[in-house]
Amino acid sequence: MKRSSLFVWLRPLLAVLFFAVAMPSDAQEAAANRTFTVKGVTFTMVFVEGGTFTMGATPEQWSEADDDEKPAHQVTLSSFSIGQTEVTQELWQAVMDENPSFFSGNRRPVEQVSWIECQKFVQLLNEETGLKFRLPTEAEWEYAARGGNKSKGYKYSGDKKLGRVAWDKSNSRASTHDVATKAPNELGLYDMSGNVLEWCRDGFASYDSAPQTNPTGPASASSCVLRGGSFLGKATLCRVSNRINCTPAGRGNGIGLRLAL
Repeated sequence: MKRSSLFVWLRPLLAVLFFAVAMPSDAQEAAANRTFTVKGVTFTMVFVEGGTFTMGATPEQWSEADDDEKPAHQVTLSSFSIGQTEVTQELWQAVMDENPSFFSGNRRPVEQVSWIECQKFVQLLNEETGLKFRLPTEAEWEYAARGGNKSKGYKYSGDKKLGRVAWDKSNSRASTHDVATKAPNELGLYDMSGNVLEWCRDGFASYDSAPQTNPTGPASASSCVLRGGSFLGKATLCRVSNRINCTPAGRGNGIGLRLAL
């Protein structure tokens, strides 16, 4: 093969390789985000690059941190994906063929769902898609809420001023709101502070000071973890390290979920 012909043949491959090397990391991460459509309802999963962070009562949380947020400890996580928004009523309806929410609206977060019911939702969603969606672990949730490896150390998810990123007791007018109507955090995730509390995969347990890798909580527990605060909650409950526990059968109009993958 002549040299000129070889170059013509290789040029498209070289262009692809150059693009992959030169593309900024932000663009690479955005390209790793995945959008899915289930029975006409579309949702996006945001790629979260793994890393090591301090979980719990870090300095910007300390004055308001409860005992169950201590001790702060080092956690290392593998990469994962997490829902760009809370699960909406239209997605829950598409998968479950019913909508238990007190506040009606396709783009509002689904609520009045127990941890047990969320497991059924995930099971049916996986059967529909052939994938392995799940609830995020508590550590994954907090890492993502803090902004992952792009974290700027905010008290709330995405800002030091809660009103910019969250619907809480001070501004919600006692109601949930459509997802993604406040500013996102550093990873492009919406409503990780406020709107509705979000179930995590973990059973609730006290923290240990020892470093951990990909923790998943206790093997068995009488209650499960909720994170993020809600439209009913005051500001301190919307902090990224705040923890709430509830029985797996518990539900309320301030309790919803977010997917992980």
